[in-house]
Amino acid sequence: MTKHIPFLDLKAPYIELKEEIDNAIARTLNSGWYLLGEELKQFEQEYANYIGAKYCVGVGNGLEAIELILRAYDIGPGDEVIVPSNTYIATWLAVTYVGAKVVPVEPRIETYNIDPALIEAAVTDKTKAILVVHLYGQPAEMDAINAIAKKYGLKVIEDAAQAHGATYHDKKTGALGDAAAFSFYPGKNLGAFGDAGAVTTNDGELAERVATLRNYGSQKKYYNEELGVNSRLDEIQAAVLRVKLKYLDEWNQRRQAQAKQYLDYLSANEFVLPYCIDEAKSAWHLFVVRTSQRQPLQEVLAEKKIQTLIHYPVPPHLQKAYSSLAYTKGSFPIAELISEQTLSLPIGPHLSMDKSQVIIDFVNDYIKRV
Repeated sequence: MTKHIPFLDLKAPYIELKEEIDNAIARTLNSGWYLLGEELKQFEQEYANYIGAKYCVGVGNGLEAIELILRAYDIGPGDEVIVPSNTYIATWLAVTYVGAKVVPVEPRIETYNIDPALIEAAVTDKTKAILVVHLYGQPAEMDAINAIAKKYGLKVIEDAAQAHGATYHDKKTGALGDAAAFSFYPGKNLGAFGDAGAVTTNDGELAERVATLRNYGSQKKYYNEELGVNSRLDEIQAAVLRVKLKYLDEWNQRRQAQAKQYLDYLSANEFVLPYCIDEAKSAWHLFVVRTSQRQPLQEVLAEKKIQTLIHYPVPPHLQKAYSSLAYTKGSFPIAELISEQTLSLPIGPHLSMDKSQVIIDFVNDYIKRV
């Protein structure tokens, strides 16, 4: 019987770095300073340097990172923001929270990322930004997207929540548009021990405003310049992220090796395997296959104690939360097809190559029998 293979082992990163992480947490606790202190300041500088951006502002989570960027650019009621139809709902929610209108655009079926060829038709005189998602860890086609944005005077905002360390023309995600939002949710390539997020940008005015907005709209305690929120990346999470950041590239390389193993040995005749554009290097946050046999395959793997996940079973436009938009089945058929057929296989820096091969063997064996 196969030993249980989890989709992602969240304890293993701590075990590998236990001494460093414990020391970082103890250092923070002993400092007596737990919000907006030295650990956050150091992490912001280190992450900005890693990304290749001038500024990083730590915030509460990835959703609020997007929302704060939109607010800092004064995008709100009466404005429109182009979003992918195929994404996690948080991308849409941020736009909704600031009072702007989501304008969904379908993905390229090969990459699952927003299709640049369809963006221009969605631009109106109310459009203020293109909110790009680097889905599953693969960068979107930023040259074409930035060209459209420049033509119409639009902001380009990256939702890079799944793309820590991914590159496009050797430039890291988070420095490919006007501003970028990151999530450090525990399951991300760079994950905290709770919710956490950040904004990266080369725009000094934007960074300053996001830093003000995240702290009740205040730059000086008890003096509030605008209606802000409480969205602060705390000192303990910042300290943990500082440790993990040193290992991000190495851990991404492990993911890349696993992805190559999957690509080399999975039966491509029965699956649509991930397609990577030449200009990009994926962070391989997820390894997503597409098959009409998703449910029976998932059930067989579950019987073998191999955990798989579906990202995401219901696209945003068909969620009850967005029923007021009156989209129906068929409104965005590519996003719907992806939601019906994609299956995410285990991948992560602490999944051994031997276990990856076990997964490959079971999958291929299933394919031979159907």
